Amino acid sequence: MEASIEQATMDNEASESAIRACVKRFYEKGDADPMLGPIFAKTISEFEPHLEIVANFWSHALLGTTRYQGTPFGVHVNLPIEVEHFGRWLSLFTEAAKETMPEPLAAAAIARAEHMTQCFQSGLFPFRDAEGRPSKTPA
Repeated sequence: MEASIEQATMDNEASESAIRACVKRFYEKGDADPMLGPIFAKTISEFEPHLEIVANFWSHALLGTTRYQGTPFGVHVNLPIEVEHFGRWLSLFTEAAKETMPEPLAAAAIARAEHMTQCFQSGLFPFRDAEGRPSKTPA
């Protein structure tokens, strides 16, 4: 029994470290990205505290920890994002997860990110315009 508790603790520490590395790598990629970088620069005033919040979110989402208590959707409602930003965010997050996490954790993170992308996009763009594209307002 002792060995399994010790292994679980080691696995958890490794997972937490991988999550932090993924978040850091994602924001490095996002900052350098011509589509996402300007949004990050405009909306993230204190970078290190932001990274900690996001790492806590992913720890909660993937490991069930309780350090994150908010709801990320509400934070993103008023950001200057458009439909095309979602695909770019998911692409960069997927790259970062594959670069920094062991495969099972990366797969879980990517699946969660795909689900979040769909939910956020549906919530932020609940309507369709005259051409059938997602829209914030009814046609």
